[in-house]
Amino acid sequence: MTSSTPARGRFISFEGIDGAGKSTHLARFVAALRARFAAESGPARAVVLTREPGGTPLGERLRDLLLTEPMHPDTEALLMFAARHEHVAALIEPALARGDWVVSDRFADATFAYQGAGRGLDVARLALLERFALDGFQPDLTLLFDLDPAIAAARRAAARAADRFEAEDLAFFERVRAGYRARVVADPARFLVIDAARTPEEVAADIDLALDRAGRA
Repeated sequence: MTSSTPARGRFISFEGIDGAGKSTHLARFVAALRARFAAESGPARAVVLTREPGGTPLGERLRDLLLTEPMHPDTEALLMFAARHEHVAALIEPALARGDWVVSDRFADATFAYQGAGRGLDVARLALLERFALDGFQPDLTLLFDLDPAIAAARRAAARAADRFEAEDLAFFERVRAGYRARVVADPARFLVIDAARTPEEVAADIDLALDRAGRA
């Protein structure tokens, strides 16, 4: 007898410093994934697009605070993980249990890059918060958009007004980039690193590769 329980969905995160282009390509990835699922036979699968901080009503309220209000770096990290715990419990895990796929603009890697490497918080302390908030939960695949912070800064300046994080100096984003690279070294099987300095068409080709990789995993 065939079980009626749907196969668990998959969780994919997009990461990178501000201005690397991940949000633009994330939209393309989600559209392509939805088109693929629509063409498949069998049970319908939804694609849930979300973001961090945010993703839930509580998370979005915390996002407003995190992007606009000055605060101690420890407070910043605690709020990030509080929003993330709610995000997983209220949105991500229920969607995966239904068999849906979840694609998030940032997840826990961002806290290790921004609050850890960028702000200089103790990575061991962040790891304790990660274990408490996530209990080992991680994306199945993470796409990291890697870009020289100077190029990213020029892109941001041409695109929008800076929030509290985007207003940081170049040295901050150099540290953030190094923090992301450290995460790749620690868990290389989970990451697909994308050279975001190339043309949109070249980056899109890597997005297609990621789509194929996600479907095979």
